[in-house]
Amino acid sequence: MTKLVYFAWVRERIGKPEEDLDLPGNIVTVSDLLAHLATLGEEYETALQFPDVIRVAINQEHVEHDEPIAGAREIGIFPPMTGG
Repeated sequence: MTKLVYFAWVRERIGKPEEDLDLPGNIVTVSDLLAHLATLGEEYETALQFPDVIRVAINQEHVEHDEPIAGAREIGIFPPMTGG
């Protein structure tokens, strides 16, 4: 079971602040995870339609999309930073 936490407009579009998911074994990297989540329903597809701009943290450390997710206790999914 992997805990996913959604922030800002990602949370608003998905409609929940967090959830625990059993991920299939073929979900290895952050990129795989984002692609998988986009298949879970229209709200996920809408929130993750531009995966390249989505930021991800594993165990509260920001990571790149090629980062393995094995052993992650918590994965945070964020929209891009705005402002200056």
